[in-house]
Amino acid sequence: MLTITNTPNSTGVKISGDYFDLDGLNQAIYQIIGDEEKYYDYAGARMRILGVSFEIRHAAQGDRNIEKVFNGLHDHVKKQHGFIAPDKNIYFSVEILWPEILFTALALKDYVRLHRKESKNPEWDIHLHTVSHFQALVLDCLHGQVQEEEFQTILKAFSNTLPVEDYAIQYIDFLNLKYIGMTKAQREKTLPIVAVKIAMQDQDYLSFRQEVLAAANPAKKSIHEISIQAEYPETIMW
Repeated sequence: MLTITNTPNSTGVKISGDYFDLDGLNQAIYQIIGDEEKYYDYAGARMRILGVSFEIRHAAQGDRNIEKVFNGLHDHVKKQHGFIAPDKNIYFSVEILWPEILFTALALKDYVRLHRKESKNPEWDIHLHTVSHFQALVLDCLHGQVQEEEFQTILKAFSNTLPVEDYAIQYIDFLNLKYIGMTKAQREKTLPIVAVKIAMQDQDYLSFRQEVLAAANPAKKSIHEISIQAEYPETIMW
């Protein structure tokens, strides 16, 4: 079963599941976002989604965390059916920073909308349901970390957000790095603010975007091609 939980230091979330959970999610994401040239105005958002997808894929391959999870097989069940079997399954997991996973859930909303328009029978499209379930898990995990009033504000923001076409994805790096540098208490206090800022594309974001565009224009590059002058730490205290 796919699960998403808050990390001990509230730095991000841990996405967990068996191989089939993670691989199925990854395949669904690929199907929803489509080929590279399909939605060019969403190239930046696609890059961020693929970054998370990359981590999920490597988790499924056993390159990240491996843990044992109780599978519900009690001793009396083993005796009843007369066989010997382990009572734990192997699960794989990977951590993703909170700003990153929130933007991914939000950006996938646009892709779900676009894919739904093209699907002949969207109500039966398993990939749409898989991605929607993933998005719901992200928001449900967030729900457990914030006050109810704050969560309702976040839900409203996520429901009425602007499209992420030509999004200045460098802003997510800015939020990620700022978030990493906080204490646990600061992260817990800031998390609902970060969620709303990502969803609403507020004045801070718009000012940041103008700076990125100013750097992009002389170089004649697309907004998503401008790199941010900052590096992530080698070790993150999750």
